[in-house]
Amino acid sequence: MKYEWRKEEKHLYFPKKVEIVDVPEYTFFIIDGMGNPNDALFSKEIEALYQASYSLRMLLKKGEFGEPFEYTVYPLEGLWTTSDGSRDDGLNKDALVYRIMIRQPSGVTKEMAKQSLAQVKIKKENPLLDQIKVEQYTDGKVVQMLHVGPFENEKYTFEKMKDFLKKTSFEPKMYMDNYAHREIYLSDARRVAPEKRKTLLRYQLKEKKTL
Repeated sequence: MKYEWRKEEKHLYFPKKVEIVDVPEYTFFIIDGMGNPNDALFSKEIEALYQASYSLRMLLKKGEFGEPFEYTVYPLEGLWTTSDGSRDDGLNKDALVYRIMIRQPSGVTKEMAKQSLAQVKIKKENPLLDQIKVEQYTDGKVVQMLHVGPFENEKYTFEKMKDFLKKTSFEPKMYMDNYAHREIYLSDARRVAPEKRKTLLRYQLKEKKTL
């Protein structure tokens, strides 16, 4: 039976309201970059990540790493910040710094992902495949909320998340000491109208300092 993360992992990707969850450790294909996500390079980087992810999916389906396992490829994710400190209405997209990634299924090790990546580099003539890194880590404790609508309106959802945290003992912290937040793209922006797009937003959390 095909594993569908949308059904089996609803608690991680489709919260009904703002909530705090603990995210386990997973293996990711990752590309680090800078610049405007509307530029052609960004689309090509996404393409490389999906090439790597679908290659690994095929190997797992064939049973190259043990028992055959069929699943739906996980969604694109992004960590975001800016190099000039611009935010919200004054955001300078050319100054964006990002880490885009695609999660791999539970049980996929770094070694398995690296073997698959080496194979896809032979089959696909895409120089951006050389930029892909394989890393395994966990977000740990996060606050998350599902945003429905255009990316430009995400700030209103983030405000709701921050208001929620005021009643808790937690506050946001920077991802990997640099990136401000995580976005998980549950809709294909090429096919879904902006007002219907679903994006999962996350802040990684730390305990509030007490005086």
